[in-house]
Amino acid sequence: MQELDKQKTIDILNAIMEFELAGVVRYTHYSLMVTGPNRIPIVNFFKAQASESLLHAQQVGEILTGLDGHPSLKIAPMEETYEHTVKNILAESLFHENKALDLYKTLLGTVSNASIYLEEFARGMIGQEEMHSLELKKMLRDFS
Repeated sequence: MQELDKQKTIDILNAIMEFELAGVVRYTHYSLMVTGPNRIPIVNFFKAQASESLLHAQQVGEILTGLDGHPSLKIAPMEETYEHTVKNILAESLFHENKALDLYKTLLGTVSNASIYLEEFARGMIGQEEMHSLELKKMLRDFS
């Protein structure tokens, strides 16, 4: 086992936490903007995504403080496209999930062979983000 680069790990965890908190705002916004005959299941989907983003931010924050880090009070930058068709919202969501996936892969690369717990956490989160991407791709299929 190699030694954990604690500061680099804390920095990545803070970036993840900021991104997950931005996801809470993003998915809450999307849930409010959906219209049309399929509104209810899509709104429920986005509300669930917002809740899961909050849970992920809390989990990351617990790890951060466990490493003697200080959780950020910021959220990652978000752009507002004002394009609120279901197709656009789902496409933006897929882009967001893929960015989250990259952040968790960066975490995995940083903690590999230094912390089994953090490795397993990162792998589990990568699995969840990959599953979300697959789900969003399936939801987007009918629009192509």
